[in-house]
Amino acid sequence: MSTLSPLQIKRYHRNTQLPGVGDEGQLKLLQSSVLVVGAGGLGSPAAYYLAAAGIGRLGIADSDVVELSNLQRQILHFTADIGRPKVVSAADKLVALNPDCHVVTHHCSVTAENAADLVSQYDLVVDATDNFPSRFVLNKACLVANKPFIHAAVLSMAGRVMTILPNQGPCLRCVFREPPAPSAKTTFELGVLGAIPGLAACIQASETIKYLLGLGDLLVNRLLIFDALAMSFEVVEVLRDTDCPDCGSSAQI
Repeated sequence: MSTLSPLQIKRYHRNTQLPGVGDEGQLKLLQSSVLVVGAGGLGSPAAYYLAAAGIGRLGIADSDVVELSNLQRQILHFTADIGRPKVVSAADKLVALNPDCHVVTHHCSVTAENAADLVSQYDLVVDATDNFPSRFVLNKACLVANKPFIHAAVLSMAGRVMTILPNQGPCLRCVFREPPAPSAKTTFELGVLGAIPGLAACIQASETIKYLLGLGDLLVNRLLIFDALAMSFEVVEVLRDTDCPDCGSSAQI
């Protein structure tokens, strides 16, 4: 594809009017590929905005099925989808939203055994998981493959976002060396307001598009933390750790 079609010119008009985007930038998005790992509270809005923006190939990886308790925050899934695989439910909505977007479903958990293969198929990875073992697996796989990795996490009324570019700043384990203690509370015990993962995921989608288009300043070397109850945002400088087991000087990459 070398030019936008008449329908695409109309669909993406608000994109192409932005400074630094234009038709050339939109074509770049249509030729890009992104893997969203997790089709839940973070993955639903992140994937929705990426599909709407015109990402040409969007991978969705998740092993779960839709449950009633998901619907409070996982906006890609409807009541009629209960019991369906999340990736199938997500693909239906994303293709209906934008037929330009080729959605690839991976109905599986991302593990140390399959992460490298999955990550290698895409330009960038969005971390929409809800547990540290999966995050650490993705962090390592993206470092090995030299792929950008957009991390987010939420709990209760707060969240955080960080963009990881291999060899250009700290990785996830530079900042979060070990997972929380087994006794640490999760969203199951503490809850999460449905809009909170939506807010974090919108930032992830923005970071993804900015990276693909080479626009603006990314959250590299910076951790964005927000508290929706106080409606406060803070950006904390984070540095690469030379002793990091994943990207430090003695790491086995």
